[in-house]
Amino acid sequence: MIQLNDKTISAASEKGMDEFLQVFIDAYLEVIDGKLTAENMNKLNGHQHTLLAWHFFTSEMREGGFVQLIQNGYGGYIFGNPFAKALRQFGATELSKLIYKAKEIYDPNKALLERETTEVEFNAMFVEFEVFDELEEKYFEMEEQQTALIAAYVDDHIADFGEIIQ
Repeated sequence: MIQLNDKTISAASEKGMDEFLQVFIDAYLEVIDGKLTAENMNKLNGHQHTLLAWHFFTSEMREGGFVQLIQNGYGGYIFGNPFAKALRQFGATELSKLIYKAKEIYDPNKALLERETTEVEFNAMFVEFEVFDELEEKYFEMEEQQTALIAAYVDDHIADFGEIIQ
């Protein structure tokens, strides 16, 4: 189990929910040497994978939305795993629904969305897949509230996310 320092968690919690969650994410990234691979996936449990997937999801959404998320290789991790279902269990039901809707776009277009592209082709994908725009707007409207729900779930089930040491 991944160990986390109680004082570090408490200090981050005082700063806010983003900082609180980042303590866990940083620990997970350290364990997997900053990159998720088939060889190191077993170092994290299901709860930890969900939180890490949420991190990749939010980071990519802030940078370039669904197209960038998928082009950067996270499509399978987000849409091919029970990420949306786990978010619902975490209480983030609106985010879960949004991911299921995005999956409805991703699944039939997976090959096209995941293909190797030039920079010009990549930029053209944002126009080609404008269908994601509405979902991205909804995401940004709900992001703070859904993050608060995820942070509350982690706080209430902290032992599932790491071993807390003094």
